Amino acid sequence: MYRVGVIGCRGIGNRHAQGAASLENAEVVAGCDLVPEQRDEFAAQFKATSPELKMYDDYREMLEKAQLDIVTVATGDNRHADLVVAAAEAGAKGIFCEKPLATSVEDADRMVAAAERHNTLLSVDHTRHWMPVWHRCHELVTEGEIGDVRAVLCEHYGTRSMLFRNGTHLLDAIMWYAGSNPEWLVAELEDGYKDYSEYRGDGGHDPATEPSANAYIHFANGVRGIYLGEKQAPNRLDFTISGTTGNIFIEREGDAYIERDGERELVEPRHWEVDGIAAGVHELVRALDGDGELSCTGRDGLTVVEMMIACLQSQQQNNAKIALPLAR
Repeated sequence: MYRVGVIGCRGIGNRHAQGAASLENAEVVAGCDLVPEQRDEFAAQFKATSPELKMYDDYREMLEKAQLDIVTVATGDNRHADLVVAAAEAGAKGIFCEKPLATSVEDADRMVAAAERHNTLLSVDHTRHWMPVWHRCHELVTEGEIGDVRAVLCEHYGTRSMLFRNGTHLLDAIMWYAGSNPEWLVAELEDGYKDYSEYRGDGGHDPATEPSANAYIHFANGVRGIYLGEKQAPNRLDFTISGTTGNIFIEREGDAYIERDGERELVEPRHWEVDGIAAGVHELVRALDGDGELSCTGRDGLTVVEMMIACLQSQQQNNAKIALPLAR
């Protein structure tokens, strides 16, 4: 039985716990949050099915006392690093960390290094890997249904088009469909952020604390990625994967279509018993059991952090081409 502890118990952290609690071989035995009301609500929800559950207001105490196998981290975007490093050092076998992995390359580096040093599996919650439509579209790409991928376009509009908070999901998805690591990018931040040289956000709450971005990304296999972010346009999230023999379109409403020879068909996703965040937690547990690999590893998350920081660097250097991986 895997002993699971959750750091950050509201909202997304609650969904982490639901994913773990739905498994027969895992039990949520610890939760940590700074806010007393959040601790009380979490305990009320999970105590009946997890009689061992204990609540903490200090993650260090939880890691010391709870003897955890798995730790999930669902704090603010810029608060993940110390928690992940401490969990790995405390002996966690697996960590499920919210996206973005970190908001600086330095933090992401030390998180990945700690996980690798302690043989800890580190999974990053870029949730589209476990969403049936997005997953099925990736299967079609890898099966060659649109030939060789040549370009991936993402249009991400609306007030929550924030580079770190939500752009991380889409940059990860672009890389996933491209099937390669980025070699360089050129980027421009939204107006008013020309001096935004490092993350100055509030953990993902106020859109004004971080910019949207537009980026052109060249991948090692020759695929081109284009990410368009705009806060002052109506909400929209559309994805286009273009190959040598066809295109796949993923729409904000959740439908997807494959287009070949002028004919467009609806993409029918496979049935998943569990999807989204819960499926990501389940995947981590299966990987710990030796059944399969992680869809989005710590190193994948690190690469996405590098892309986001490269966007800031490109803006600072008059929209210059920034080589990836970033120099250390």
